[in-house]
Amino acid sequence: MIKETLPQHMKPLDTIKGFPVRPGLYEYFGAWAIPGGVSFTVHSQNAFSCEILLFHREAEEPYAVLPIPDSYRIGHVFSMIVFGLDVEEFEYAFRLDGPYEPEKGLIFDKKNILIDPYAKAITGQSTWGKKVQKSGYRARVVKNNFYWGVEPQLCTPIEDLIIYELHVRGFTKMARDVTAPGTFRGVREKIPYLKSLGINAVELMPVFEFDELMDERTVDGHQLLNYWGYSTVSFYAPNTSYASDIEYNREGLELKELVKELHENGIEIILDVVFNHTAEGNEKGPVFSFKGFDNNIYYMLTPEGCYYNFSGCGNTMNCNHPVVQQMIQSCLRYWVTTYRIDGFRFDLASILGRNEDGSPMEHPPLLKSLAFDPVLGNTKLIAEAWDAGGLYQVGNFPSFRRWSEWNGRYRDDMRNFLKGQIEYTPAALCRIAGSPDIYDPEIRGTHASVNFLTCHDGFTLYDLYAYNEKHNEANGWDNTDGANDNRSWNCGAEGDTDDADVLSLRMKMIRNACAVLMCSRGTPMFFAGDEFCNTQFGNNNPYCQDNEISWLDWTLLEKHQDIFLFFQYMIHFRKNHPVLRGSGKSCRYDLPDVSFHSEIPWQSPDSSGIGVAGVLFAGYDADAARDDIVFLAINVHWEAHDIQVPHLPEGLCWHFAVNTGDQEHLLFHDPLPVLSCDHFLIGERSVVILVASHP
Repeated sequence: MIKETLPQHMKPLDTIKGFPVRPGLYEYFGAWAIPGGVSFTVHSQNAFSCEILLFHREAEEPYAVLPIPDSYRIGHVFSMIVFGLDVEEFEYAFRLDGPYEPEKGLIFDKKNILIDPYAKAITGQSTWGKKVQKSGYRARVVKNNFYWGVEPQLCTPIEDLIIYELHVRGFTKMARDVTAPGTFRGVREKIPYLKSLGINAVELMPVFEFDELMDERTVDGHQLLNYWGYSTVSFYAPNTSYASDIEYNREGLELKELVKELHENGIEIILDVVFNHTAEGNEKGPVFSFKGFDNNIYYMLTPEGCYYNFSGCGNTMNCNHPVVQQMIQSCLRYWVTTYRIDGFRFDLASILGRNEDGSPMEHPPLLKSLAFDPVLGNTKLIAEAWDAGGLYQVGNFPSFRRWSEWNGRYRDDMRNFLKGQIEYTPAALCRIAGSPDIYDPEIRGTHASVNFLTCHDGFTLYDLYAYNEKHNEANGWDNTDGANDNRSWNCGAEGDTDDADVLSLRMKMIRNACAVLMCSRGTPMFFAGDEFCNTQFGNNNPYCQDNEISWLDWTLLEKHQDIFLFFQYMIHFRKNHPVLRGSGKSCRYDLPDVSFHSEIPWQSPDSSGIGVAGVLFAGYDADAARDDIVFLAINVHWEAHDIQVPHLPEGLCWHFAVNTGDQEHLLFHDPLPVLSCDHFLIGERSVVILVASHP
């Protein structure tokens, strides 16, 4: 049958242990189904030999071990087509033999069962919390026949995005209105909610295959897991335990369905990717993939053969070695073409710019290659511009006019300012204006800064104003883990309280933070649940908490519907005013693009002021054919102050859009009330937003 259906150049040449074989597809790494068989291709610079192991589903022992003949090796590539295989009837792995010289970083051991670095699906992880086979990980061949339709990429400019960061499992685990909580399907069922909120991009915490049981511990009777997933097992494979059904040889189907429906609703999808380290850890860690193929190529090693640890997780990927660089670039292309991913946020991205000896590079080849890759041409590239080795590059990340950055200085300066540290006034105004002091607008444009006050790492927005100190005791490290520098304020009581004044102040601080974030130049991002006061009970590092500490409590949405409506309003307000995003043309009147004010117009506030500051944005909205003028006034002082407003050209007047200091009238809808004079009283710890238009 095989000989009759295959063209002459694809017919078997040899037989190995009863299987017809021939040399494989050398340029296609991984396992690829072809008519009548499967092509297996891997590479190793130092291995002597390579074997393919074939397993029946979930079997511990292989039913076939097929050595790849030396004659089938070209360069460092082992490639062989095995005929007569049905992809639905087997799982596969490899064994490699080679030198064992740990001092040189060579640790080959033929007993190690290794997963394909280019595997598209990993077995044994399909049920959350269920251990893998005793014999280790294995891979499956995936059928890629998903139909995406004919719609083009969304390609929303990054400055027009409002990014919503979420954890796939935690987002819906406690949601009562979904049929598949904790899964890709569960997120998909929440798309109407996401659309109603108004966000137009979701950023998923790691969805590459990871082992949640890798760091399993028990603390005070509670099981702790590798919940966040920042410990990658396989870069090409989606985390199968995030699927509601076991997707034999269709792995990734639910993720593709999620992406497609998000796109149909105008929402882009960004993946948080972890190329800085893997789950293999240091010399005490397991060997299941990269260590067994080429340990001294895939990882940064000291001259003694030990692991550099710029990731804080035991090992560091050797990202600028040509082999690793090629693998990462190929991987990202795969996710963009096969899953239609719109962007990537790179965890500890400064590692991607380190040389093989760990030193920072001025022009890292990997970052440059990704910046100019044609397949990634419309893909958002967002760097977490620091690492655990002390390399902090916010504002100095090698961008090649292409990369954006998580603006850690926005988070830090704005947290300080909003809680009342007046000395941060000048810095805060720069952050609101798009951080031109660290991102040259002529070079970086309007897309460099991703602004955030909260993310998965740290306090939620509610906890930011409910706790002075972290409370990570449940993590089992005596509260020594997690950041100590939180720049938070509990508003007068630590944690839960019945004090109505404290609770009211917390709600005002949350509204202030939301309003300022949505009125800042750059791309706003906030953490899922911030829009209804979700809490982690003061835990600022719940990486191991697969429970109510990390899961979103959706009952709070009803309790804090007013906060949700405020977020919804501010998101719509931002979308309706392109001047806040730095887009549009210059104002037709004699007003600068951005200007700073104190309680007196055109008098720039300094660090010794009274805590009152104003930012005037002026531009022209061509789509609406109107001048777009917005005045953001902030009072972080504990007393109210009279503030004068900038004079407007004849025919225009100021209208109130937001006043967080007025509990009766927080938000204003058309027609917006007119400011009848040239000044107003801004309440203590309040934000007021004015819009200029005709009476």
